[in-house]
Amino acid sequence: MKFGIFYEMQLPKPWGPTSELDIFQQSLEQVALADELGYDYVWVVEHHFLEEYSHSSAPEIFLAAASQRTENIRLGHGIVLMPPGYNHPARTSERIATLDLISHGRVDFGTGESSSDMELGGFGVERAEKRAMWEESLRCLVGMFRDKPWEFHGKYVDFPERNVIPKPLQKPHPPLWMACSNPDAIYTAAKHGLGTLGFDFAHAAELKVRREEYYRIIRDECEPIGDAVNAQYAVVSGFMCCPQDADAAEKGMPGMRFFGYALSHYYGGNQHQPGATDIMRSFNEAPAGAETGPFGCIGSPRTIRERLLAYEEAGVDQVILVAQAGATRHHDIMSSLRLFARELLPEFKERDAAHQRRRDTWLGQPATVV
Repeated sequence: MKFGIFYEMQLPKPWGPTSELDIFQQSLEQVALADELGYDYVWVVEHHFLEEYSHSSAPEIFLAAASQRTENIRLGHGIVLMPPGYNHPARTSERIATLDLISHGRVDFGTGESSSDMELGGFGVERAEKRAMWEESLRCLVGMFRDKPWEFHGKYVDFPERNVIPKPLQKPHPPLWMACSNPDAIYTAAKHGLGTLGFDFAHAAELKVRREEYYRIIRDECEPIGDAVNAQYAVVSGFMCCPQDADAAEKGMPGMRFFGYALSHYYGGNQHQPGATDIMRSFNEAPAGAETGPFGCIGSPRTIRERLLAYEEAGVDQVILVAQAGATRHHDIMSSLRLFARELLPEFKERDAAHQRRRDTWLGQPATVV
């Protein structure tokens, strides 16, 4: 398996005069350390107006800064919002290609449609049409990556012939991914030849069933939306690695509980008054057990190893660790990244070549994928 770290840029209240400055600068330090330690990916979301839950509205700028502080770690958009109301395909193409060039070809391009009313309403995106907007916009954008002029005339994007420049360094384009919050989305990703990005809300046995069906669809039914298939099954998991389970729980669980609570706040239909609602205060006042979230890789190295072995057995290609959540402290994240890299990363990276050989047998025709 491969390993990534994941950023929402969560910033619970109360806020101080340097709160946003601190979270961005600390996250860049964490990414630089992860690169030094041998982690494979950093994934950064795009969200808008989701106070406290995510202050990451311009991930391409953060990833560009990270690209100049790192050498090997891949830079993942997790994800770019594709309905044209958020991002016109030409502007997305230009930004992805530029980032790919300045990073020497290290970009992974995750895509999605968004689902929070706060974002959809802010940009005038109709909920009933957002999936169709995502697909049409992505089809248009793939054409813009090609080394020739392109035009596209659809329902949501009407684009005259232009040569969209620059072009990405990776050919035919950076690996394409899709945000997948439910099994149906996973299978949609497979039909389109896209990598799947989703939280690990399922048990390992269920993950294995979904992964097997994902690879079967790619092998037997895939009609790629891009010019290359990216057959990769990734899961996002809560993370804190400490010498003892109790320490990991104390340092990591509050942040992940807040993560789940704030997620439910924005995606569960709760009322939100911009600038006034205090999610952290509501979280602290909530009855015990009201919060939910992805907690999978919080514990000692021994405990986390057992969870990773289950992922490995399920055939997961990448585990993406939520390092920064809620009010989790910067120095705890840094020490957690170091301990995980020392105690666990070498073992699983050593077996990644064997996993890739298994993956080839699942695909049947490995030469057709990136």
